[in-house]
Amino acid sequence: MTAGVEATLRRQRTLTIAALALLTLLAWAWLLLGAGMEMAPRADLHLFPTPPAHSMADMAGMAMPIAPTPWTAAQLLLAVSMWWVMMVAMMLPAAAPVILLYARAGAAQGAAPAAPGWFLAGYLAVWGLFSFAAALMQDGQQRLGVLAPMTMDASAEWLAAAILIAAGLYQLSPLKEACLVRCRNPAAFLSRHYRPGRRGALRMGAIHGAFCLGCCWLLMALLFVGGVMNLAWIALLTLLVAAEKLLPGGRRVGLAAGLGFIVWGALVAFL
Repeated sequence: MTAGVEATLRRQRTLTIAALALLTLLAWAWLLLGAGMEMAPRADLHLFPTPPAHSMADMAGMAMPIAPTPWTAAQLLLAVSMWWVMMVAMMLPAAAPVILLYARAGAAQGAAPAAPGWFLAGYLAVWGLFSFAAALMQDGQQRLGVLAPMTMDASAEWLAAAILIAAGLYQLSPLKEACLVRCRNPAAFLSRHYRPGRRGALRMGAIHGAFCLGCCWLLMALLFVGGVMNLAWIALLTLLVAAEKLLPGGRRVGLAAGLGFIVWGALVAFL
């Protein structure tokens, strides 16, 4: 490999790392500022659901609670943006190796410098679709009165227990294993799915995003247990996702977490 090619690869790697780091930091900064929501972010850990919040009318001694109102289109889009920013903050650190490897492979083959950006766009588009679905679920849970409106965590024990046990069982499932294997082996993924050009980069990013979604979607649902804008839970889940995908013993970490979620869910259900 010539010195010119090596210099190009180093420059591409440096630019890609800088862009990913900046995007991740901006996402975390936006979360720290509240992500545009009308409430301050919180950072606390609790093991059991928050009791249903009483309305101002209840606290004043009135019997009729204030019913949650359906979201407007603007409120739905704001919630989608909040979830999408959370996914950027949580998933980019674990996705960085495959993006960097793609940048190197593309630069070596003479791809345009913007190619990693198209890969990232495809990856984030998948998580954007998930964010839309998560926002709809949040709206539905609030309408049913099983999600605390102020803390945005489960106020119904059955809901928290169901999410925890489902997440734990999924951690132990063959589908989780199949998706995680693809996420843990970026070289194998690229050798199988590599396509040249912008369209190829967009396609590969979307495919890798689908594998990551298959690996982590129920982990993201745990935010309904700990609090949708609970920074402590967001940070812990970010570390768990990164450990599963990047550490040599990551699969064992995921299995241990799955067993822990099942036990936790059982305690919430029966205690």
